[in-house]
Amino acid sequence: MSGKLIMRDRCFQWGQQTYLMGVVNVTPDSFSDGGEFNNTTAALAQAQAMVAAGADIIDVGGQSTRPGAAQISLAEELDRVVSVLQELRPVISVPISVDTTRAAVARAAVAVGADLINDISGGTFDTAMLPTVASLNVPIVLMHIRGNPQTMQQQTDYQDLMGEINSFLAKQIAAAIVVGVDPDKIIIDPGIGFAKNYEQNLEIFRHLRLLAALNCPILVGASRKSFIGRIINQPEPKERVWGTAAACCAAIFNGADILRVHDVKEMHDVSLVADAIFRQQAQH
Repeated sequence: MSGKLIMRDRCFQWGQQTYLMGVVNVTPDSFSDGGEFNNTTAALAQAQAMVAAGADIIDVGGQSTRPGAAQISLAEELDRVVSVLQELRPVISVPISVDTTRAAVARAAVAVGADLINDISGGTFDTAMLPTVASLNVPIVLMHIRGNPQTMQQQTDYQDLMGEINSFLAKQIAAAIVVGVDPDKIIIDPGIGFAKNYEQNLEIFRHLRLLAALNCPILVGASRKSFIGRIINQPEPKERVWGTAAACCAAIFNGADILRVHDVKEMHDVSLVADAIFRQQAQH
């Protein structure tokens, strides 16, 4: 992927380097750090540490999307997200993304300084999302999913995994463009762990390049996920840093532009070395 995107005076030059999106979950129940950053002071400290460690984007989420996670009320999600953004925005220099599937949250978040919307449903859960993003003129991450976090692990029966991910994303890209979203502001995500079983997650890494045909930057979120835990026999998500590093390397070598990660300092080193080996060669 070539081309560029400007957010908050920062220029993201696709294909030149790997960008890191640091995760700040302001939820009591996220799978790997739930309850740790769900007050504004802790979230701010976490975000500042991530920027210092090399995060290019901070991703704030008020609704857990782990398998089986219960949906919270709109009021609760708004309260969590807006209160944290009001603390973060004056002191965080990098673009801030908001992980939400609700148009009302997207609108409120952008009003208090969010730069990017990260929608795990690819704009399918809330029919107002794509028109809202178009009217706000902000970039959006469209992720592939089937079902929702309560039901997705029962929906892993694919005839052609990569073909179906590709066609879902192509359809959502087209739907976004039709309602006025700028094509240069669309980022895609294959949705590792979302309605994908163990083998399917690995297959996505092997065949990630097939998504390059969609001509959008590719975001991969593999950080600390259960497929890594299964490979290294590690039930504790925080102990999956080395496994995450290997997955991040694989993602970069297969065309990822952005990595969504919890361990920014470590993955910054991983991406610098992978970029030096792989992208410099690609550029020559």
